[in-house]
Amino acid sequence: MRQTRDPGIDVIHSRPGHRCYGMGLGVLIVDDVYPGFPGDVRNASAFPYPVQYEVVEGIDIKQLAYSDDRDVCLEPIQRAARKLERMGVRAIISECGHFSYFQKKIAASVNIPVFLSSMLQVPWAQQVIGPEKVVGLLVSHTDPVTPAHLDAVGIRADSNVVIRGARNDGKCPAFDHLWVKDMRADPVRVSYAEAEEQFVKVAVDFFADTPDMGAMVLECTGFPPFARAIQRRIGIPVFSFSTLMDFAWSVAAHRDFYGHV
Repeated sequence: MRQTRDPGIDVIHSRPGHRCYGMGLGVLIVDDVYPGFPGDVRNASAFPYPVQYEVVEGIDIKQLAYSDDRDVCLEPIQRAARKLERMGVRAIISECGHFSYFQKKIAASVNIPVFLSSMLQVPWAQQVIGPEKVVGLLVSHTDPVTPAHLDAVGIRADSNVVIRGARNDGKCPAFDHLWVKDMRADPVRVSYAEAEEQFVKVAVDFFADTPDMGAMVLECTGFPPFARAIQRRIGIPVFSFSTLMDFAWSVAAHRDFYGHV
């Protein structure tokens, strides 16, 4: 694509409260140490737009997903989101679908768009495929997903959505060894080939068990590296955190067009 200097940038001006400029997406990161393959939201190398991370201090995966009182996570998340806003990011996303629980409250806490979970795409996918088909929502593990998580991102539990956990019954041990603190090696080591094989099998089995599935939504930020491999096998629309990020960037910083007539 042929690109030149944006002619719309003539006189520059400050944006209220923003410290930095030319920023992209701000990413809320849990306070935990593990790697991510390219395509994982935690790995910045794969994205064609700027990514600015902010650690939600003191909140790890276990506390975010399994705490008996999730509301204790709200203040640290708000603080991190507001810091990203001050930095000048154009929109805020997260690195874990379980941030969905706080979607409405964080959106109300800042003045930039907030896209905290890939599950935001479920209602859209439902409209795309029509009411006679279902959306398959593949989450990391079903246990932590509550009606409050679904409601916060606009999913009606009685609508055309079927939920399955990729890690239920230990079906994706590679992910367990990546995200479960007590199961990690030191340093953390995970094989891409093993993770892909395990996850693609779970996704394909989910599709086979749900003959009226018209689209699949991948909830977890660790799933996008394998989305294309899944789509080659099942041949339906696949939504992921990657498609959410691309959409968020496109509405926060709409691209210009270069061509001819």
